[in-house]
Amino acid sequence: METGATVFATTATMEPGALARRLEERGHSALYFAEHTHLPASEHTARLPHAFRSTFDPFVVSTAAALATRRLRVGSAICLVAQHDPIVLAKTIASVDQLSGGRVDFGVGGGWVEEEMAHHGVAPARRFARMREHVEAIRTIWREDEASYRGPHVSFERIWSWPKPVQWPHPPVLVGGMGPKVLDRVLAYGDVWLPDYANAESFERTLRRVAELRSRAADAGRGRIPVVLTGVPHDPEVLERCEAAGINRVLTLLPAAGGGVVERALDSYERAIADWRGE
Repeated sequence: METGATVFATTATMEPGALARRLEERGHSALYFAEHTHLPASEHTARLPHAFRSTFDPFVVSTAAALATRRLRVGSAICLVAQHDPIVLAKTIASVDQLSGGRVDFGVGGGWVEEEMAHHGVAPARRFARMREHVEAIRTIWREDEASYRGPHVSFERIWSWPKPVQWPHPPVLVGGMGPKVLDRVLAYGDVWLPDYANAESFERTLRRVAELRSRAADAGRGRIPVVLTGVPHDPEVLERCEAAGINRVLTLLPAAGGGVVERALDSYERAIADWRGE
């Protein structure tokens, strides 16, 4: 089982290139960046952590992280894909994949801040339908020299768009979420399931659903769909149970803070990893 991290990258956070180098040096396999395009200035959102309103663009910082490393996988966890123009986003991710030599993972989710969605013209009740179309359209642009897509939310005919990603047929799409329909989404248009640890009760449900996903994927002729679990606590018992369940990669959420704080968090994470591995 591989290990890695996620982070809300901000101007107050350890610089992404330096953070990426430290993770690679310490033997981790991936660093993913969170996204909020903005936060509406409201009483509701004022209570959210400051990092939510000040995140860098996840693919800009993914580029910085990729150029500072040789093997580390980079990407989004998660990109609020329904809030983006899919033609522009397809080019952005393909560009990062080219510059990184094929190391981008495309984590997607529907989001939960309804005011943020509305500012992008996204009806909250339709965000998952829109997310599916955006992902499908982006994958079409990546695969086809002359791409066309038609749906209720996205429609274009015969477009040329380069660069194409290095990874074929495209960078993996990691579908985030914990809701009742998330496995349907993974099977419909995802390559990887990206749940969150959240809490002990949620973790137990996730372990059961990993087995359900694998069974449904086999029935659908999909083979073994990988699972990447975010937000894991620094607990060797949790890591052991993740490995036993067949989870492919676990990610800790690093603090949106400077190098000293991040290094201490990594030390704690790696002590748990060493205990789990019996080192």
